[in-house]
Amino acid sequence: MVFSSAILDTYMSNVQSSKIVAYASLFFAAIGVVKYVGFGLKLTNLFLQLYILSGKNLKKYGAGKGAWALITGASDGIGKEFSLQLAKKGFNVVLVSRTESKLVDLSSEINRKYKVETKILPFDFAENKSSDYAALAALIEPLDVTVLINNVGQSHSIPVPFIEVDDTELTNIIAVNDIATLKVTKLVIPKLIAKKMGLILTMGSFGGLFPTPYLSVYSGSKAFLQHWSTALAAELKPNGIDVELVLSYLVTSAMSKIRKSSTLIPNPKMFVASTLSSIGLQRGAQGRTATSTPYWSHAIFQFFVESTVGIWSGIVSNQNLQMHIAIRKRALKKADREKKGL
Repeated sequence: MVFSSAILDTYMSNVQSSKIVAYASLFFAAIGVVKYVGFGLKLTNLFLQLYILSGKNLKKYGAGKGAWALITGASDGIGKEFSLQLAKKGFNVVLVSRTESKLVDLSSEINRKYKVETKILPFDFAENKSSDYAALAALIEPLDVTVLINNVGQSHSIPVPFIEVDDTELTNIIAVNDIATLKVTKLVIPKLIAKKMGLILTMGSFGGLFPTPYLSVYSGSKAFLQHWSTALAAELKPNGIDVELVLSYLVTSAMSKIRKSSTLIPNPKMFVASTLSSIGLQRGAQGRTATSTPYWSHAIFQFFVESTVGIWSGIVSNQNLQMHIAIRKRALKKADREKKGL
């Protein structure tokens, strides 16, 4: 049978179209395989880091050998727990916080329980005084500081639209969360470089991981720490210094105003224990260099959101907005009742 030219052209065109469809199908199938294999590897890595693998031993940083750890925001909550648990592991501790009476009490407790040395320095980081930083530099100058815990932090008193943020609160949040962290770290780094080893842990927050309406200044101040810590980690790695940003969801504390712990909200003791046992592991912060989400439920929560809707999605942003509007309404109603003496 002899095909006409038109029929042959149509046949050849259909063959070419079929090839294109076949190649496209293979291409997208390959992308799907890579995507799901990648997800499987990340999920496996998350499981291993949460339940199998161990973090770096604190002896690497001089625990039990006369080394010192410096903790900012040391007198309450997470900072107090870092102070207690590092002292228990054999570090002498420099305790820096705003309230001197709390520092004295904590120092006495540590001396009594763990028989290590302590130094205290009352320091209101919101004031950003050069004299206070000079006093801190003089205090640590003779000490073998190998660990720095950048824990001091400040949030908004209640969720608030950015346009209504008090100028003093705005300035204080940046001074405490960012400027203080940078200045204290800059004081300690020369000591770590001289030792060619050391550890810098900086407290981040899910408030910085997820853009958070009604906490915009706090959210931005914590997001800044992500880029800074990752960049600093690359700079200091050749000197044998480990740098990590530590991410957390809510923890029971004065700042979070949450008193009761739950599956998703640990107390400071639980959170700090998970942090110190997982140094060097990303856990929930899969794919984020020099970052760790150490607590198991926080890690799973972060992994789930990043693997599904994504932290920058409108869904997450709107959920955060509605949640903090509701929190603000409750806080304003409570303040009104207290004002009326009810």
